[in-house]
Amino acid sequence: MTLEMKTSCGQCQVSLDLAGIAYICSYECTFCETCSQGLSLVCPNCGGELVIRPCRKDS
Repeated sequence: MTLEMKTSCGQCQVSLDLAGIAYICSYECTFCETCSQGLSLVCPNCGGELVIRPCRKDS
């Protein structure tokens, strides 16, 4: 099972770098840092906790 690395914020649609900071919930809803803080680290879709997404670096 592979983590889906979305490339845009689910709230404001800003582009997200795969190696940059982004937040996800357990359903992999993805948000930029600004929107995540504005949402008090709670996913607006499922109510779950938003945590920092792991970085994916090119091999």
